[in-house]
Amino acid sequence: MGDYIILAISCIFVNNILLMQYLGNCPFLGVSKKMDTALGMGMAVIFVLVMAGAFTWITDNYLLKPFGFEYLRTLAFILVIASLVQFVEMFLRKSIPGLYAGLGIFLPLITTNCAVMGVCLINIKEEYSFLDTLFASFSYAVGFAFALILFAGIRERILLARVPKPLQDTSIGLITAGILSLAFFAFKGMV
Repeated sequence: MGDYIILAISCIFVNNILLMQYLGNCPFLGVSKKMDTALGMGMAVIFVLVMAGAFTWITDNYLLKPFGFEYLRTLAFILVIASLVQFVEMFLRKSIPGLYAGLGIFLPLITTNCAVMGVCLINIKEEYSFLDTLFASFSYAVGFAFALILFAGIRERILLARVPKPLQDTSIGLITAGILSLAFFAFKGMV
């Protein structure tokens, strides 16, 4: 149990996929202007990342490695992730059309989100067991959602502030992301 707590702290805070490894910044900057869309994207990424972690682990261990096709990992993983994102997109379109409209183009971009692919490759590189892969994928996704929601809260406050014209919108978003990333460096020595 202690190993899983350390793994969770490592994935959520110390090696946060967005703020420490800076993977997946397209949806990070794109849907973080409103808290409700950031929360929806966070939940979608949690689902996709956990499922992608599981399916890519199965694909790698039962299809690619036994036949010596490790060089096809990128292609196989993209196919798995794209299929999962299509499933999420169809579900949101039917079940929660408001969130689907709010996420807009950023929902299909989860397919090419380097954070999802990065976590799947990290899981393989670290040679996690299936259970470890599920837990690490979930923890990285929670870290992604945490950073996204935290950033959305900050950006909503920035909208109320007087920001100089050259720094408005994406510029202040990037500066804020950098400062938030620096704050997460304080966790670096924990694990």
